[in-house]
Amino acid sequence: MGPIIRIPRFLSTTSNDMAIDLGTVNTIVYLRGQGIVLNEPSVVAIEFLDGAPRLRAFGMEAKLMIGRTPRGTSTVRPMRDGVIADVDIAEQMIKAFIDKAHGGPSRLPRRPNVAICIPSGATEVERRAIRQAATNAGARSVSLIEEPMAAAIGAGLPVNDPVGTMVVDIGGGTTDIAVISLGSVVRHASARVGGDRMDEAITSSIRRNHNLVIGETTAERIKIAIGIARMPTNGPGLAMAVRGRDLVNGVPREIEVAQADFAGPLSDLVDQVVETVMLTLAATEPELAVDIHSHGIVMTGGGSMLPGIDEALTKATGVSVVVAETALTAVAIGAGRALEDNAYANVLMST
Repeated sequence: MGPIIRIPRFLSTTSNDMAIDLGTVNTIVYLRGQGIVLNEPSVVAIEFLDGAPRLRAFGMEAKLMIGRTPRGTSTVRPMRDGVIADVDIAEQMIKAFIDKAHGGPSRLPRRPNVAICIPSGATEVERRAIRQAATNAGARSVSLIEEPMAAAIGAGLPVNDPVGTMVVDIGGGTTDIAVISLGSVVRHASARVGGDRMDEAITSSIRRNHNLVIGETTAERIKIAIGIARMPTNGPGLAMAVRGRDLVNGVPREIEVAQADFAGPLSDLVDQVVETVMLTLAATEPELAVDIHSHGIVMTGGGSMLPGIDEALTKATGVSVVVAETALTAVAIGAGRALEDNAYANVLMST
């Protein structure tokens, strides 16, 4: 059994302020003046000693424990659909990440100002939960910034200009879509589609087609290696070897899976994203829609890396679609820039 990590109660007064992309899958921390200093899975390992929960591991260390924990220890993902599902565990995770971002524990209290990204569709209750968790984790003040706005800033879009831009941010739990002009989100929509749903589609398809049970880590690896947005036109498409547990006799087994095994369910999820984008465009004011048609749509988030998803969106909308170079980190970068640059002060919500 590994050592128990005890998280210090206070955070340092000399700490830099920070922006946190508290994602369903990954948490990314941006320190003022330094940029991104941490990017790890939003996972914690909790063990129970004398009935009391204690943080044993977090981030990548905890992710490696998924499906392998001993009795009395469990791995937890305290974020669901981009918002906090378990406030107490999320608070412990935030404390751990803030501490690690500053280089380790400190005996001096740390009280950074923190900007945290939230989905556009987050309710007031969900926003309060995020503020509470960050405040209890030691933040001096907590500002919120909507994820699509942060993504647009991180992707380099002219969010403060009198021109309409559209960003489609596909995270681990949700897809956030926003039309932005003059520093405000003019129109937004969200779909409960993200990387987690894609992993679940792959897991279900392999179970159904091959009677093989795989874990979420394996599903994610398949998605990254051979995931595809549309059914391949060259037969079964790319293939790879996968190990799992045989559903019939319960023993480990290795098989070869191909893109055609799960392209259908992934395509269905992509269709949900496309439909939400189409509805958002249809509800957008004509002048802004013309701007979007002229300048295109920018995609961010891990889900935007799924091969073919940009082409599917272009074909459906007739608008050029590009995946941002900073797709995986655009939200954190944008939140960090908003924290650093007064030109973006209007996008931070402090109350």
